[in-house]
Amino acid sequence: MLIRHSLIVLLALKKKSKPSWSIRDAENVYGFARWGAGHFSVDEKGRLCAHPAGDHQQICLLDVIEEAKSKGLRAPMVIRLQDLLHRRVKQLNEAFIKATGEEDYTGKYQGVFPIKVNQMREVVEEILDAGEDYKFGLEAGSKPELMVAMPQIGRTQLLICNGYKDEDYIRLALMGRKLGKKVIVVIEQLSELEMIIRLSRETGVEPIIGVRVKLRSSGEGKWASSTGEGAKFGLTAGEIITVTDTLKREGMADALKLVHFHIGSQVPNILTIKKAVVEATRFYCELVKMGFTMQYLDVGGGLGIDYDGSRTNYESSMNYSLEEYARDVVANVKVECDKAGVEHPTIVSESGRAIVAPHSILVLEVLDRITKPLSSPQGACDESEHDVVKALRETLKNPQRLAPLERFHDAQQRKEEAQSLFTLGYLDLRTRAKAENLFWEICRDIKRAADKKGYVPDELDQLQYTLAEQYVCNFSVFQSLLDHWALDQLFPIAPLHRLNEKPVTDAILVDITCDSDGKISEFIDLEDVRKTLPLHPLKKNEPYYLGVFLVGAYQDIMGDLHNLFGRVDEAHVFLEDDEEDGFYLEDTIKGARIKDAVGMIQWESSDLMRLMKKQIDRATKDDLVKPREGVRFLDLYEDLIDGSTYLCPVHKKKGKK
Repeated sequence: MLIRHSLIVLLALKKKSKPSWSIRDAENVYGFARWGAGHFSVDEKGRLCAHPAGDHQQICLLDVIEEAKSKGLRAPMVIRLQDLLHRRVKQLNEAFIKATGEEDYTGKYQGVFPIKVNQMREVVEEILDAGEDYKFGLEAGSKPELMVAMPQIGRTQLLICNGYKDEDYIRLALMGRKLGKKVIVVIEQLSELEMIIRLSRETGVEPIIGVRVKLRSSGEGKWASSTGEGAKFGLTAGEIITVTDTLKREGMADALKLVHFHIGSQVPNILTIKKAVVEATRFYCELVKMGFTMQYLDVGGGLGIDYDGSRTNYESSMNYSLEEYARDVVANVKVECDKAGVEHPTIVSESGRAIVAPHSILVLEVLDRITKPLSSPQGACDESEHDVVKALRETLKNPQRLAPLERFHDAQQRKEEAQSLFTLGYLDLRTRAKAENLFWEICRDIKRAADKKGYVPDELDQLQYTLAEQYVCNFSVFQSLLDHWALDQLFPIAPLHRLNEKPVTDAILVDITCDSDGKISEFIDLEDVRKTLPLHPLKKNEPYYLGVFLVGAYQDIMGDLHNLFGRVDEAHVFLEDDEEDGFYLEDTIKGARIKDAVGMIQWESSDLMRLMKKQIDRATKDDLVKPREGVRFLDLYEDLIDGSTYLCPVHKKKGKK
C-alpha cells in the first residue's frame, strides 16, 4: 500500500513538474522547421542558431550580433549567411544536372542569376564564385545592370540581356560579343529588332538573338498580372513571325538562338509552371522546324520560396520542391521536343528569389512597447463616481451576469457614452480616462475567458488584435521591408533568443517612421495570415532581438528614404571550424550615415555644418549661449551628421544607475 502511494505521489510530481513550454514548442510556433528547410534550430539556451550548410555546423545568431557590435555595428542590421547563398547556387545546379540524368535528357542546363533581385556586389560575387564550375552566368534587365554584369563574366558563362533597350544598351552588348562573351540580346519589343540589325552591321559584330514570347499561360500569385497576353514585355505569335521573316530577309537567320518566357515571380503552383514550359517549348520546336538553328530555351524565373512552410499553392508558399521543379521543367521540355523530333535544347533558368532570399536575415531591436491602459484598482464603487463609470465597474466585477458577447457590447456602449459626454462638456478628463481604462480591462477579461473556449464570435476573436501590444522596433518598413508594405508580402519573423521561455504577449510590430503605415500587422501562418505575433515581455535594460527571415530577394535594393532612414548595417558571416564560435565575419559594412541620406536629396553636409556654425556664432554673440557651450553644440551636430540614421538605444548594465 505504501509503495502504491509513493508511485502515485511520484507520478503527480512528475506531471506537475512537466514544463509548460519547450524548445519544440518554439520551433512549432515560429515554424523554423517548416520554412527553414533545415537551416535553423534552437539550442538548449533558447537561442536561435543557423545551419548555413544544412548540416551539424551551426552559428548562434546572438553571437554574430555581439561580434558585429564589437566592430561598431548595431541593429537594425542585415546578417548575410554567405555559405547558405553558396549552397543555394549549388542546389539549383545539381537539381537540374540530376534531372537531366534521370530523364535521359541530351541537352544541358546553364543557369543565370537575374541581378535585379539583388545587385549587391558581395551577393553577385558570391553567386558567381559558387557557380563557377557550372558556368553559371548573369541576367541584366537594364543598361546600368549590364554595365555591372559585363565585367563579371567570362567567355563560358551566359549573359542574358532583357528589358527595354536603347542604342547604347545594344552597343554595349555587341561589345561583349566582340570580346568573345556569350551575350544574348533578347528582343522584348519589336522596335528593338531594327536597332540590333543596324548596329550589328555598323560594328561588324554577329549578335546572338533571343525572342521573348507572350504565352497564353499566365502566372499565379501576387505577380500574376505581369504575365499572359496582356504582359508588358514579350512578342505575340504574329510579331515573332515578323522577326523571323526579317532575320531571313536580312541574312541573319543564324543569329536567332534562344526562346525566352517569364510567368512571374514566386509562382506557388507547379501546374502553372508545367503549362508554361509546354507552351514555350512548342514555340521553340516550331522555330527549329522553320529552319532556325536554335540552341537555348530560357524558362525565366518563378521558382518560389516557401515563406510560411505550408507547402501549398497559397501565394506565400509553393506546392513543389526545388528538385520537383527541375524534374518537371526537364521532363516537359523533353516530351515536347521528342514529339516534334527536335534536339533537346540547353535549358536556361533565371531563378533569383530562390537563390538569394534564404541567405539574408534582418535583425531588429525592440525599443519600447505601446499597450492599452490598465484600470485603476477596482475596490468598491465610490458613490460620487459618474454613473457611466459605476456601470463599467459593475460589468467588470460580475462577469457571469451577462454572456461574453453581450458583456462586450454593454462595455462598448458605456465607453462611447463616456466619450460623447466628454465631448459635450458633461464629463471631465479624469473620468473619461477611468471609463476607457475600465473598458480595456473588461476586454482583457473577456479575451482571457475566450482563450479557454473553442469557438468564439468574430467580434470577440478580434479582441486578440485589438488588445495586441505594439512593439516599437528600430527600423523602417519602407527601407528594409518594402514588399511587406507595398505588396503585403509575408516574411517569417521570430525572436532570436529567449526561445526557451513561453511568449505570452500578442504583439504587432511598428517602426520608427512618422507614418501610420510603418508597421507589420500580418504574420505567417499555415495557409493563412495571423494578425499578431507571440512575443516575450520586455526586460528592463536588456535588448530584445527579432529576426525577419528570407529577405534576401529585392528588399536590399527596393527600399526608399522615407524619413531619411537609409540602408542598415551589414555583417557577412562564413562558417569556420577553427574559430571558437564556428564562424567569422568576413566583412562588416556600415549602413547609411545621416550625411549620406541628406546628400541624396541635395543637402551637402559641409553646407549644413557651415550654416549651423553661423547660427551658433550669432547666438554666442547675442549671449544666448556661452562660447564653450556653442563649441559643444557644434561638436554634437558634427558627430550626429556622421552617425547612423537610426536610433541609438543605450542598455545600462544591471546594478548600475
